[in-house]
Formats: sequence, C-alpha cells, structure tokens
Amino acid sequence: MQKLLNKIICGDCIEVLSDVRKPFADLIFADPPFNIGYKYDKYYDKVKSKNYIAWTKNWMSECKRVLKPHGSFYIAIGDDYAANVKIIADELGLSMRNWIIWHYTFGQQTKTKFARAHTHIFYFANDEKDFTFNDLAVRVPSDRQLIYNDSRANPIGKMPDDVWNQDVRVCGTFKERAGWHPCQMPESLLKRIVAASSNPGDCVLDPFSGSGTTAAAAYNMGRDYVGMEISEEYVEHSNERLAKLKKQRCGNLFFNAVELDEVERLSCDMRKTPKEIAADSTLLKYFANQFAVRMNSQQQYSTQEMATALESMTE
Repeated sequence: MQKLLNKIICGDCIEVLSDVRKPFADLIFADPPFNIGYKYDKYYDKVKSKNYIAWTKNWMSECKRVLKPHGSFYIAIGDDYAANVKIIADELGLSMRNWIIWHYTFGQQTKTKFARAHTHIFYFANDEKDFTFNDLAVRVPSDRQLIYNDSRANPIGKMPDDVWNQDVRVCGTFKERAGWHPCQMPESLLKRIVAASSNPGDCVLDPFSGSGTTAAAAYNMGRDYVGMEISEEYVEHSNERLAKLKKQRCGNLFFNAVELDEVERLSCDMRKTPKEIAADSTLLKYFANQFAVRMNSQQQYSTQEMATALESMTE
C-alpha cells in the first residue's frame, strides 16, 4: 500500500486496485467519464450502454473492496447513468446518505430542451451506522443569522442543503483552470467532501484522477491521497500541480496554510467574495464565529485577524 500513498499512479484503476489486498481508503471520490462523447487524452467517452454499465460495476466493485469499513464513497455522474449507479451501489451493499445535486452556472446551452446545469453526486457509506461525518467542518451561517438577525438561530450555523450551488463549473477563462484537462472539478467542492467525510491523516482515493483536484484538496487539508489515471500527460501535469502546492509557504501574520485554506473555503461556502466579507462588519462577525466552529477551536478569532486573512486572498 505504501507504494501508492501520496502518488498519482498511471494506470487503469480496475487493474491497479485488483492488486491491493486489504482496504486502505477512508474516503473515495470518483468522477468517471459520463459516456457522453468527451474526447479525453487517452479515452473517447462513448461506448455501448451495456458495456459502460458493466464497466461501472467493475470499477465500483474494486473501489468498494478497498474502502475501509467506516469509509465513505462519493460518485459524480450525469443524468444518463445516475439510476444505474444507484442500483449497482445497492447491489454492492453501500448505504446511500445523500443524493446531492451540484447546480452550477455556465451550464451546457441547448436549443431543443432546457439547458443542463447540474451534476449528480451520490454520497454512500460502507456502513449505515459507522461512518465519518464532521458536521462542524461544513456548517455555514444561516439566513436567520445573516438576514433576519434572529435570536433563535443556531450559533454554530446550519448544515448545507443537498443542492450545492456555491461552486461554479471551472470554465476556460477561470484562474483555477489548469488548461490541459477538459473536465476539471472546482477544488472548493472537493474540499467540502474531504472536510465532511475524512479526518487529517486519512487516505483519500480518486480512481479517475484527471486534473488532480481531489489530490490537491486532500493535500491542502492534511490528508494522504492516492490517484489513478490512464493518461500519462494528465499524470505528469497533476504531479506538477502538486509539486507546486508543496513548495508554497504562507507568510500571513496570523494564520498558517491550513487555516488560510479554510478561510478561502468558508468564503466560497458563504457565496461572498473575501473583499465583501472584510468590508461588512456583520458578515465579518459571523465569519469569525463560523471559522472558529469549523476549526473546532477554543480560540476566539478577532474580526481584525479575519479581515487581514480575507484581504490576503485578494492580493
């Protein structure tokens, strides 16, 4: 297992995982090809439906086999095969926790039907009663707090809904866009999943590593990662992306790199820019409180400290 840890392996996930003898993954995130005709570097995403379904069962079975008993398994999939994924998961004995809808702007425009602007994300647990879920790590300020100033509001914030619309698709003009992979997930979306369903030091597996976003999110949040990808070019670029991350150092006066990463994630979850939060005293107060909740810290963060961290995001 150590030969896979904190690496992106060039190879077919079914073949690579078949050589693994015992469960090692605390969390799996899979974003497989959707069988809708994308042309990847080493794969054309259009095969016969029955072959695609059989292949889906094969890779899901291998992932289930290497998932620890308390582990969680997230799968992103399009409309055409969402039902098949759910049926296969039932057959494998996975317990569904949520059927999440990731709603995004910049959807695919159409002329003869409504524009598609969502992806399904299934959240499964290996055991329906024993699983990791860190609710404090993903709570957000509620409308009762931010809009209505309602004293009945829960001071630790609310759980996000199962429709996620804080993360937009990573389009070609975005700074985050790597430019060498056609279907890049936003890192903020992966960080929510990693934060909720794993702990520091856990192992996060992505059997379709693609642009390396899952590995980047895991690394930034203090988790180990394992990625698998059939394209040599994608593996090379992903390793360059991770090497760049590992060289970065934080010079912020108050916060370390992990804390600054959480500042960025929370501002994204609140659907406000760092600049907007820093400039609004009420928002800043709730931001500081929610940040302390997420960091599970007894420390009180001053609004000035938070404003400094937020302003560093815009530099």
